[in-house]
Amino acid sequence: MKSIFRRLGGWLFAALLVLAVAALGYLSTRYAKQSDWTADGRTSLSAESRAVLTQLQGPVEIISYANPQGDLRQTVAGFLQRYQAVKTDLSVRFVDPQLDPAKMRELGVTVDGALILHYQDREQRLDELSERSLTNALERLLRGSDRIVAFVTGDGERRADGQGNADLGMFITQLESRGMRAVPLNFTQVSAVPEHTDLVVLASPEVALPPAAVQALVTYVQNGGNLLWLTEPANNELGLKPLADVLGVRVLPGVLVDGSGTALGLHDPRLITLGDYPPQAITTGFQLTTLFPQVSALAQVASSQWGVKAFLRSSPQSWTEFSPIDNSKPSDIRFDAAAGELKGPLDFGFALSRLSPSPDKSEQRAVVIGDGDFLSNTFLGNGGNRALGERVFDWLLGDDKLVNLPPRGAPDRLLQISQGELNALSFGFLIALPLLLLLIGGGIVWRRRRR
Repeated sequence: MKSIFRRLGGWLFAALLVLAVAALGYLSTRYAKQSDWTADGRTSLSAESRAVLTQLQGPVEIISYANPQGDLRQTVAGFLQRYQAVKTDLSVRFVDPQLDPAKMRELGVTVDGALILHYQDREQRLDELSERSLTNALERLLRGSDRIVAFVTGDGERRADGQGNADLGMFITQLESRGMRAVPLNFTQVSAVPEHTDLVVLASPEVALPPAAVQALVTYVQNGGNLLWLTEPANNELGLKPLADVLGVRVLPGVLVDGSGTALGLHDPRLITLGDYPPQAITTGFQLTTLFPQVSALAQVASSQWGVKAFLRSSPQSWTEFSPIDNSKPSDIRFDAAAGELKGPLDFGFALSRLSPSPDKSEQRAVVIGDGDFLSNTFLGNGGNRALGERVFDWLLGDDKLVNLPPRGAPDRLLQISQGELNALSFGFLIALPLLLLLIGGGIVWRRRRR
């Protein structure tokens, strides 16, 4: 009798196991649950993309011109499901491009699977299926139209399209993917800033600007234009005092140094690192570390008509150094109050705003930063330099919804090990591990033969 009950119990357990598996299979078709354990959720929708979606007020329609044959439509639908999970009024519609070739030529569709995004009365076209490209397209929909950013050229400024170490090419390329268009502004060819310019950038000129160029910039600011001025310790006296006066800002002499950087492994005291920022719209919620190679300290003129807020400030251990610095002997520099050097903390980034003199704008904005190297091709990848630069441009262009978008990161993508650690890993996997397996196998065989 006991054996019968044991057999019935076994059959009952098997039946219940089959029913449980079937129930799990059925539930898996009705409900989906995903987990992403990668650093910063790299394989799921990023925090930046989710933030952009929450800023889109109203429905978004995405039309995919994908051939019904093959798996392309399924791939596109699966990719867009991550966006639809965040924004429920994002709809996807598929169109067979082969049904109306003339219409496809009219729309400019040349890639199988091309996407056209519609939001309000705006649209964006996309030929690449990736989160970065799609999120950038959604940002451009938020902006409404490309923003014209004019870069002053002709006086040794950092080039917006340059690939040199000191140029801004890498950074501007990323800005252009987000809906900004960089154009050159050479005052030997024009006498004033062209109309419909959303922002003028003066990026670290190396020689003195002609008086006519300085006056054109002053007039542009007086008429309500937005400005980004990146200055440097070596070129803070290039005939730009009229521009500084109209902004109510003064560039202090000397180079900002900070001896506390040695604790972070920085041997050049001119390298200023920040991880804490004064409160301002640009730095709200910003917690990334930034690196500034050579900095000029700034001061505010008391009679300024602007509302001025500092958003970059050095540590109390910093000061403005007047003497030449020998990198081989950084410890030789000393604060000298008698020489007129100023003790920190010192501001080197100002955000200025006021009611716009132009009837077409409600607010005028300007930013002055005592360093332009932090956005250069050489230093752009350090910490949060790129993210801070994007916030500065978004704020200057009035795109306040985009200022506080969280940056995308994935610190587990790169493994950095020393040569000694690499040798140890190679020895372990190529020699030690095989020998260990041989010893274990030999031990098992020896024990079996002893029995």
